[in-house]
Amino acid sequence: MIRRYAAVSRRQFLQVGAVGIAGPEMASAGLSFALPGGQSRARVNPELTSVKALVFDVFGTVVDWRTPVTREVEDLANRKGLKVDGATFADAWRAQYGPSMNRVRAGELPWMKLDRLHRMILDKILIDFGIVGLTEAETDALNRAWHRLRPWPDTLAGLKRLKKRFILAPLSNGNISLMTDLARHAGLPWDCILGAELVRHYKPDPEVYQSAADYLDVKPPEVMMVAAHLGDLRAAKGVGLKTAFVVRPLEFGPGGRPALTADSPVDASAKDFNDLADQLGV
Repeated sequence: MIRRYAAVSRRQFLQVGAVGIAGPEMASAGLSFALPGGQSRARVNPELTSVKALVFDVFGTVVDWRTPVTREVEDLANRKGLKVDGATFADAWRAQYGPSMNRVRAGELPWMKLDRLHRMILDKILIDFGIVGLTEAETDALNRAWHRLRPWPDTLAGLKRLKKRFILAPLSNGNISLMTDLARHAGLPWDCILGAELVRHYKPDPEVYQSAADYLDVKPPEVMMVAAHLGDLRAAKGVGLKTAFVVRPLEFGPGGRPALTADSPVDASAKDFNDLADQLGV
């Protein structure tokens, strides 16, 4: 059974008191208020006070996928005496992520875990890049690079703050074993693991987002989807989840073109997880 309440900390009590002292006019206007010592904290959007759980896109939002995959490709190439641009290889691998899931969605491929999809893509791009001579163990180890990604600099501190108030879980297309390994490797403080494998659908299918509310036994508006990808947020909004956009300007590398602002209404927009925690009053 999931408990939907928590003891109010002294810090939270003081923050609520500060809002009360500042007056209802300031709060209703959406202004920030001063705390002793010159600190300031933005007012919490009253429409978000009912949120009980935060679920996260993982690849690109919680962790940097491009840098670690690039490094693992280059390390393998160096050991084997191969000439490979690791970043180009990583980008090509990731570029087939969406199209491969679409093939499953269209019935061209049977349902399979993301690890298997990643391996199917890898086998093809190894040929495309002219890489031969890898053993099965080497290929499998490279495919598991996605289990060893690193968190963005703000991720761990931000998640630990958010965990004080909210249930936290990934809502990823990654399979459960992948998400488990990644959580242990990166130290991600999830309360549980949700996602595509549980419902045998890939995001942005609505079944994935609805499953977050169903498995946590809460209403959809009591769940907030956190992502750096606007399509993810639009789909979550479509089934009634709250949404938070977090910008990740380096997801696709220095020359990449990530979303920098939300192109449709979201419930919160933050520069990183600590900023999101501020906005949610944690």
